[in-house]
Amino acid sequence: MSIISVTTSLFFVLNSLGNVPFFVGILSSYTVKRQRRIIIREMLIALLILVCFNFFGNEILSVLGIDHCVVGIAGGTLLFLIALSMIFPKKNHLKVPNREPFVFPLAIPAVAGPGAITAVMIYSQQVHNTAWMLLPIGLAWLCSSLILLASSNIKLFLGQKGLIACERLGGMVISLIAVQMFTTGVMGLFEKGLNPCVPGTPIHVEKQTSSIR
Repeated sequence: MSIISVTTSLFFVLNSLGNVPFFVGILSSYTVKRQRRIIIREMLIALLILVCFNFFGNEILSVLGIDHCVVGIAGGTLLFLIALSMIFPKKNHLKVPNREPFVFPLAIPAVAGPGAITAVMIYSQQVHNTAWMLLPIGLAWLCSSLILLASSNIKLFLGQKGLIACERLGGMVISLIAVQMFTTGVMGLFEKGLNPCVPGTPIHVEKQTSSIR
């Protein structure tokens, strides 16, 4: 895996362009200066969450007794569902909170959602040094932060139709990433010969012979 490929994948999973209308709607009642402060704060919180799962995701899986291949299958399925929701969005009414948003819903789950956390955990398992993942995470986070900081201008420039087109394009890319994660996880299970009933236990097939009296 190259830094560019991982960064690109994480950037599309973070879905900053798709989150532009959501951020604009949530922060519409605040001044531009206050909006930028909130976005920077929420993006820093999201970055902290992703970094924590990058370093401690494997330990969490070990405690729960979950195999890495299972995470790939579950993560691929989850990302595919997220991709479908981006390609075929549902019409819902935006509910603006009365109080200033803090952690929820901007940092979680808009930015550091289940898909982004799962993607970071899977990529961190595929590299020998988890510190290496800090670079693609930081680059993807920086690009997403710049886009969200300019969310008001981007919405005026692209328009609603342009944002929808970008979101659906991102959904197509995420669907490809999801299928790759899913197939890699399934192939890993077959290679390890895991027992589906007991995670991490290899299958031992014993042939028994019966004597006829």
